[in-house]
Parts: sequence; structure tokens; C-alpha cells
Amino acid sequence: MLEPAAILTPVVDILDLLGVALFALTGALLAAKERQTFVTMAFFALVTGVGGGTIRDLLIDAPVFWVADAWVAAICLGTAVIAWFTPTKWWDGKFLDYADGLGLTAYAVLGAAKAMTYGIPPVPAAMMGIITGCVGGIIRDVVAGRPSIIMRPELYVTAAALSASICVAGMMANLPNVITWSVATTAGFLLRGVAIRYNWALPSYREGKAGIADSE
Repeated sequence: MLEPAAILTPVVDILDLLGVALFALTGALLAAKERQTFVTMAFFALVTGVGGGTIRDLLIDAPVFWVADAWVAAICLGTAVIAWFTPTKWWDGKFLDYADGLGLTAYAVLGAAKAMTYGIPPVPAAMMGIITGCVGGIIRDVVAGRPSIIMRPELYVTAAALSASICVAGMMANLPNVITWSVATTAGFLLRGVAIRYNWALPSYREGKAGIADSE
């Protein structure tokens, strides 16, 4: 088992803060587009930025990361300030989708890596990566009263799963962490980016006519 302190490396710290900042920005900008107050924007930034990591830390019995690190809440507040003082048209188009995608995969890698250092087995550790990457966005969408992205067939959770799985596999193979985390983040983001650009999606469930007839 790796010591929990082993996760406190510059690369993972960067991934952590990058994921927080990108997710917090998507939350703040969503509140801005809804013409909310600054307090609401700051709240959206915080819950979006730290939601997934909070659930992860509670599940793996680790100290909740943003409670112990004052920089995290400060970054969330800073992104809310940026959103407040910039026109929403600056962020139009696909920017939010790509920013969310980068935060998603960076956070998925961080979650999986941190879970591994706390002695979580490989499969649950990958699940922790997915939770870390996805839950913040889910909370954002639910609070905003809009359909969550995970309820659509586009490749979102799949991208987080790819990043988390590569991270776990690389760490199990004792590959250099910098390479493992970089490749995992890049692979997931590329998949998410292609899905955004070309509207890639997984097949949706379709019950056959025979099944429908049998149920009637």
C-alpha cells in the first residue's frame, strides 16, 4: 500500500487545482447565464468545484480536501469573480463543454490516484475516479434544475472511466506517475473532445417489440 502522503506531488496538486478551477468556472458561468446574484455564482462555483472530491474523500475515509486546504475555496471564489466581471458572450460556444471535459478527466485521474494511495482496490479506485470527475457536474445541473449530462447518451462518464482506468492500470504496473497521469488525462480529454466535436454517443437502450408485447 502506498502512503497517503505519496499523493502530495506537484503533478497531482496541479491536477487537483486545475480540476477545481475548471469545474468551478462552469458552475459560476451557468449561474451567470441564469442572471443570478454573485452569492449564487460563488455557491455554484464551490459545489461544482468540490462536489466530486468531497464524496470521494468521504467514501475512502480521507480528510475532505477542501476543508483542510484554504486555496481550494479561494480558487472557487476567484472563478466566481472572473465570471461576474466578464460578459457571458466571452464564454459562448463550446468553451464550457471543453473546459468541463478537461476538468472531468483531470479530476477522474486525481480521484483514482488518490484512492489507490489510500489502499482502495483497483476496480473501486477507478470508480472513485469516475465519481470524482462526474459528481460535481451532476450537482451543478441538479441545483440549476436542468437535465444532468449523465442522462444523455453522449460520451461523458465514458471519458472519465477511460482516464480513471488508465491511471489505475499504470499505477498497478508501476509506471512513472507523471507519465501515467499525463497519458490518462490526455486520453480521456481527447475522447471527450471528439465526442463534443462529432456528437459521438453510446447506443441508447431500445426495448424490442417482442419485449414490449410481452409486457403488455
